[in-house]
Amino acid sequence: MRYIVYVIDDQSRSGTSAEMAAVDEFNDRLLSEGHWVMAAGIGAPSTAIVIDNREGNEKVTNGSVFASNEFYSGFWIIDAPDQGVALRLANEGSRCCNRRVELRPLL
Repeated sequence: MRYIVYVIDDQSRSGTSAEMAAVDEFNDRLLSEGHWVMAAGIGAPSTAIVIDNREGNEKVTNGSVFASNEFYSGFWIIDAPDQGVALRLANEGSRCCNRRVELRPLL
């Protein structure tokens, strides 16, 4: 089963060199253990564009739909045999990036 692990932060590109090295090592381990699907950083909420074209309204709004000091600054998509393994990997990811993370199954 696949899961997404969102990294929660209050600023973009805030990782220290030590944190980024730990994340690289974690990514390598995910890959070697067969859990890696993909990972990426996400631009700050100020770079978001919300598009609503329901019923042909063609509404475009700059900025995120969510108003919060915290936001998702990146993510991993992992492949894990069950939620227990996904939870263990999310815990390790949180430790490596030194951020809170949110784990959700992909549907």
